[in-house]
Amino acid sequence: METRASIKQLSVHYTGNKGLGQDFIKAQHPLVLNERDNAIITDALLAKFSTDMERFSFVNPVSLDYNIIYNLCLAIFAEEADFHKTTIDIATHLYESATHPKIKPGELYAAHLQHCEIDGKLTEAIGIYKTESKSNFLDIQHEAHEFSMTLREGAELTKIDKGCLIFPTNGEKGFDIFLFDHNRGEEAVFWKETFLSVAPQANEYYQTNQFLTVARQFIAKEIPESFEMEKTGQIDLLNKSVEYFRNNDSFDKTDFVETVLQDDKLIRAFKQYEHSYAEANDVELPDSFGISTQALKKQARVFKSVLKLDKNFHIYIHGDKDLIEKGYDAVTGKNYYKIYFDEEA
Repeated sequence: METRASIKQLSVHYTGNKGLGQDFIKAQHPLVLNERDNAIITDALLAKFSTDMERFSFVNPVSLDYNIIYNLCLAIFAEEADFHKTTIDIATHLYESATHPKIKPGELYAAHLQHCEIDGKLTEAIGIYKTESKSNFLDIQHEAHEFSMTLREGAELTKIDKGCLIFPTNGEKGFDIFLFDHNRGEEAVFWKETFLSVAPQANEYYQTNQFLTVARQFIAKEIPESFEMEKTGQIDLLNKSVEYFRNNDSFDKTDFVETVLQDDKLIRAFKQYEHSYAEANDVELPDSFGISTQALKKQARVFKSVLKLDKNFHIYIHGDKDLIEKGYDAVTGKNYYKIYFDEEA
């Protein structure tokens, strides 16, 4: 995220796993940064975020009044609370929530930033980060022709494990939030749901991302189980799905299934699969929405248009599947593909 941002205040606390009886160490004072360190650390804290990321908001099943981090951020944005003292409350909530045995100890960084950009406007933001992975560093010093070495352990600025950036915009609906977490499984659920308690915003990005996920899973998993279709046919449907989103500014479900799936049996199976997916994942999949080019770009990377043949060949299929012919050679006892083309690039 390229901005003119800088850190107004930065506090660091250590939070272990409460369930394992590990330490919780609260800093008495915020860190004091010189201009150079401020610039370097600001760049590191913002490096993992971009304005085309999926947006989240704080949530609570009853009311936002019961979301702890939301209310602490609300007090900071309203200038009703001392920032450093509030970061202690944030760290306390993290520690009290860390009861699962897989939650790792580490430093919690809380930054009050200024001049951060969202939707083309500069505003303040609150960044909350946690470093859990440590690396060894060699600190080499020299005086005249004499060198000395000190081995230090620390967190690399480019390898912060998890973080979120909270903007004061959209406050009544839980703020606009970007987040990342390099962990998976219970640790990722802990950061997003237990500690922060956030959920994706139901905007164009979310809807585009959800529907393409449904389409990809249906074609890659459901079709092979329920229909007799060659792998080239599946890849063709994956390519057509992506192309539909690339060629349209808005999505219409009826038009999509008729354009991409075409076959009545496939269409009925897809609608059943979509309904089951929505129920299982507790999501709403509207019949129409604006298409997010950012979400499409992200999803297109996982729409695999590759035909893998044993461990010898990969065929990338981007066009007409009818130019690929499958057969069986009785002499060698092997399957084969015949590919038709006009000229070699």
